[in-house]
Amino acid sequence: MTTDEAEPASRRVARKLRRQITEGLIPPGERLPSERTLASQHGIARNTAREAIRLLADEGLVDAEHGRGVFVRTKPRLLRFGSNRYSRSLRTETGLSPYRAEVDKQGRLASVDCTSIKRVTPPPNVAERLGVSSTSPSVVRRENWYYADEEPMQVGVTYIPWTIAEGSVLGTSADMGKGSLYARFEERGHAITRIREEVSARMPTPDEARGLRIPDGVPVLDIVHTGIDQDGTPFEVTQFIMRADYNALDYTMLVED
Repeated sequence: MTTDEAEPASRRVARKLRRQITEGLIPPGERLPSERTLASQHGIARNTAREAIRLLADEGLVDAEHGRGVFVRTKPRLLRFGSNRYSRSLRTETGLSPYRAEVDKQGRLASVDCTSIKRVTPPPNVAERLGVSSTSPSVVRRENWYYADEEPMQVGVTYIPWTIAEGSVLGTSADMGKGSLYARFEERGHAITRIREEVSARMPTPDEARGLRIPDGVPVLDIVHTGIDQDGTPFEVTQFIMRADYNALDYTMLVED
């Protein structure tokens, strides 16, 4: 049995379409052949052709538009830059938050909706990372939903020790002012100098799927970000949930001896 014969038909067809897309034979914005046409061309059932298209959609290569068909994506994945997104020079130059500066640099329109700010008892994993109580309301929880060109990209839940947020807009306001969140942290004596980001992938919860408009079968990237200041002290933890088909990570870092 050959490799092609052993490979499921849906994956074989998806592989051929993927190659045509990546080589530019089916350019961005062009409509893919219909399920009926793909089934006829490749000698497969229509549900197999449907599965091949779903595999491409899960990879972020195509978008299905109700009543119109399936089209090769015209927008690239939104890149999340590693250390550069938190640099003081970027904040000073742009006056923007890391997300807004990142999206702007990629030629897209950013918007952020802060849906809640409240003092809470942190989850145990957050309390451990911040060195705060896990049995009392020791942190401020800020929930933000992030958009690019009005499409939901990610949700971020930030936890800030109450000892830092108390008496500051960090604990009360969606408007962070020039330089946004990290400029306010720096004013409180916590300049971000190092980050730790723990990245994993999973399927979304029902609420995440609804809020981020995630199609069936598309996973999310789950990033636990910890900001660390000039004294080596963790001062904020954010859990980012990102659509895997709309986002990608681009990290450059020093290699330790």
